[in-house]
This record gives sequence, C-alpha cells and structure tokens, in this order.
Amino acid sequence: MNLIKNRQGDKVEGFALLKTFDKKVSRNGSTFVDMLIGDKGGDLSAKIWDYNPAQHDKFVSGMIVKIRGVVSQYNGADQISVNLIRESAADDNINPEDFVLGSPYRPEDMLEKLISFVSGFKNDDYKKITLAILEENRDRLLLFPAAVRMHHAMMGGLLYHTMSVLELAKKAAEIYSFIDSELLFTGAILHDIAKIEEYVVNDVGNASEYTPEGVLLGHLVKGAMYVEKKAEELKVSKETAMLIEHMILSHHGQPEFGCAVKPATIEAELLAMLDMMDAKVYQIAEALGKAEEGKFTDKLWGLDSKKFYKHDTVENFDTIIS
Repeated sequence: MNLIKNRQGDKVEGFALLKTFDKKVSRNGSTFVDMLIGDKGGDLSAKIWDYNPAQHDKFVSGMIVKIRGVVSQYNGADQISVNLIRESAADDNINPEDFVLGSPYRPEDMLEKLISFVSGFKNDDYKKITLAILEENRDRLLLFPAAVRMHHAMMGGLLYHTMSVLELAKKAAEIYSFIDSELLFTGAILHDIAKIEEYVVNDVGNASEYTPEGVLLGHLVKGAMYVEKKAEELKVSKETAMLIEHMILSHHGQPEFGCAVKPATIEAELLAMLDMMDAKVYQIAEALGKAEEGKFTDKLWGLDSKKFYKHDTVENFDTIIS
C-alpha cells in the first residue's frame, strides 16, 4: 500500500519512494537521518532519530522502502518519525512506477506541442535556437522534474512547468500586444532548460540532489552559457542571443531569489512574474489537493510559511498531481 496516498491517522505503515536520504547532526551532537519520501500522494518529510550505521547506511535515494512510524507536526507541517524501515523485497510485488508522481499530461505530447508551436515562429533566430535546444535534449526533457522538491517535482515536471509558463505567456501577449511576443515565448520555453544539468535524476524522474554544476553555477548561468554557445554555432546575431540570455539570467526576478541580474526588458519582467506565478499556484494547488474541505493546508515553507483554506467551492486539485 502506498504510505502517503492512503495514510490515515497518526500511525502509518506502507511503502514509499525514498527520494532523499541525508545524515545530519542535531544540536546535542547526535546523528539522525533526514529523508524525503514520496508516492502518488505527494511528498512527506521523515526522520530516523535512532540512527544506526549498520542498519541504515545501506539506504540510498531511489529505493522503494517500507516504513512504519508515527506522524507528528513540526513547524506546521506533517512529518513521520520512523520506527522501522526496510528495503522492498521481491515478494512484496512492488512496481516502482506506482510510487512516481507524474505530470497529468504525457511528456511526449507536451514536447511535440512545444516543437510544433516553435516551428511557427516568424523570427528565424528565436526558432533556430529553441528548436535546436529542444531536439538536442529530447530524452532528458521527457524525464526531468522541475525541482528536487517544491514545485513540479515529478517525472516530466520540467516540461509541465514549461508548458504552463508558455500558456500564461500566450495570454499575456494577447493583452500586451506591444511586446516582442516571440521573445517572451522563447524565454518561457528556455528559462529552465539547464535544470537538465542541475540535478541528479534517476530513471523514474526523481531528483535526489544537485550536481556540482548545479551548486556552483546554477541553471540560470548554465542556461545563458548554453544559449550563447548555440547562438555561435547557428550564427544567430549577438543582439538576439543577448536578449534570450538576459531572459534566462533574470527570470528569478530579484537577487534574493537567485537571479544573476534584475529584469531589464519588459519581456524579462513579464517572464519573471509568470514563472513565479506558476510555481506558487502549483504549490498551493498541490497542498489544497491534500487538505480536507473546510480545513487549512500545512504551512508552505516556500511561501513564507503561509497556510491556505480549502473552501467548498474548489475541486479537481488532484489533477495537478495525477
């Protein structure tokens, strides 16, 4: 039984995907294990307080494990204190895909929709760069999540987030007809492309940690470097390449959110707002999908620890994490 999707009450027992497994030291000097576990019901923090190297050092991210423990609240969110944990065995008849959160849309369909859309661009430079990058990274784009946790942390999540931002950009371009819409669309499609270099991802689309490049450079800088190199190969003008690179470098909006430079074109400013909007709405909708009607969500630490009320006129939140 999936542990998170089917859990009821304070005591839990069942199977889950071990997404992260980190040994840490508490204030009193004792070692504990901080884990993120997940299934189709979402993710949940879990702790092993009585760490034993002989028992626990065999566990690594990507395993399906069976856990028994007790759910409690910490900083306004649920977490499991693990009493027992073991790796799944052959006679458990576990299918790893049953524990993988996936996009509500097929990654293959999303990628083909992107390619078809870009093929209709009037600006040849935007078209050449974007199509070349999409085609070169087809296999990883079909697999990669958009994050280790937080928003769109699922198989195909990077494409799902990209499509959502692009759809928002299309609506914005209808309202603000004076902008360079194809520059905005190009930025929407490529803004997170270097996340394929930022995470360590297994064959079921689970990102367990950051790569050295992800830590030292990050996907904004790596993405701009990628566009610059591709523009040189395709003989795209330096002005065009610079505008796209700026979209990528500035799409986090503010330095405290990780941007390398602040948005300095209207298209870059729009992209930063739309990217933030999609990330926030996804996190809220995912939390509401887990909450009971008439109750508040857990605190969302990525949104200033705010809680959101699930009123009786909302529905279909499960579709965002199906």
